Amino acid sequence: MGRLFGTDGVRGRANADLTPELALAVAVAAAHTLAESDRSHPPLAVVGRDTRASGEMLEAAVVAGLTSAGANVVRVGVLPTPAVAFLTAEAKADLGVMLSASHNPMPDNGIKLFAAGGHKLPDEIEMRIEAAIEANATTAWERPIGAGVGRVHDLLDGADHYVQHLIGTVPHRLEGIKVVVDCANGAAAEIAPVAYREAGAEVIAIHAEPDGLNINDGCGSNHIDALREAVVEHGAHLGIAHDGDADRCVAVTADGVEVDGDQVMAILAVAMREAGALTQDTLVATVMSNLGLRLAMSAQGIRLVETKVGDRYVLEELRASGLALGGEQSGHIVMPAYATTGDGVLTGLHLMSRMAQTGRSLADLAAVVTKLPQVLINVPVGDRTVGAAAPAVRTEVERAEAELGETGRVLLRPSGTEPLVRVMVEAATEATARSVAERIADQVRAASPAS
Repeated sequence: MGRLFGTDGVRGRANADLTPELALAVAVAAAHTLAESDRSHPPLAVVGRDTRASGEMLEAAVVAGLTSAGANVVRVGVLPTPAVAFLTAEAKADLGVMLSASHNPMPDNGIKLFAAGGHKLPDEIEMRIEAAIEANATTAWERPIGAGVGRVHDLLDGADHYVQHLIGTVPHRLEGIKVVVDCANGAAAEIAPVAYREAGAEVIAIHAEPDGLNINDGCGSNHIDALREAVVEHGAHLGIAHDGDADRCVAVTADGVEVDGDQVMAILAVAMREAGALTQDTLVATVMSNLGLRLAMSAQGIRLVETKVGDRYVLEELRASGLALGGEQSGHIVMPAYATTGDGVLTGLHLMSRMAQTGRSLADLAAVVTKLPQVLINVPVGDRTVGAAAPAVRTEVERAEAELGETGRVLLRPSGTEPLVRVMVEAATEATARSVAERIADQVRAASPAS
């Protein structure tokens, strides 16, 4: 069996790569691994999903796997990923399971696992779960019978509990803020408009009618054109876009200009430092963040620590160092005082709270960061490892780095969830960045052509 877990759980095309059989096997192995330390009571698992039609099928498989391993299950239905993490911690459950492929297209789905406390799993635990899957496939494991089989209960007020938690974190009410929120026809549809309204904002919701098939379809944080238009049309102060499972937040200004995760992090970092809440005056970001963020934070007297790509690595650094804010350019923002994982709705609330507190526009606040031109090319490949590591590719990268010197940088990495190699180049001008990125992308395509 190859490596199952990517940068954010197990992901693939539902019912093709990610089958019910695999989902059941992952659930059984997770129950054995995450609940093995305490057998004084039946393990407890919280299970949620986003709005994908395939989530119904995979939820049934996961619940069957967990209960067959003796775990009791609380189904929370359609909720954002951070809500499932929050409820896992609140219920003092042994594990949480979220069925979602986040920003990926509808045919994909995924399994995200949380340990006790609602925390994402470190690599070592994921490897133990994979080993347990292999062992269970070849050796019969002891199955509980009779009263030992797990039971299933539905939690009907999980959404209300989560929304009240979010609102309780807001440092300043949102009266006077008019916002358009793009819910991506996903898990944010029933959460984000309610949370923003109850915090005081005037809310116009778009793409908030999920039908199981339209999640992320030309909408959400990866497709913000409709949001730009709606913000201008309604004369809103800003727009906020979430992805399918609402763990991301990107924004647009009143004029429809995108404000990405780097700029959102900078706004929140400055606000938290002023409030004395930015521990060690330090922000955690990944290597994908724009060089402009580092320069802006330095000018503000804020230290920037970089991690590998993936909010799980940001989380690990935040927890290890006891820090208060981190995130990704893509819009995963983590505030450990309030959440154990990236939370798009929480981020949106705190971003608007800063606007309301200062009376400043989003464009004015975002101007703290002057971004260097950055070009990102996602190259479809047959084998993402080969595409990233081929000698011709490495030679082209070294050539580009020598050309750019200290005026830019190159980042090449295989996607953790899709058959892609991501080529990112920053340079003094966009033309230079694009030219260098295209040269490297051409070598990647030649090294591992897409099937």
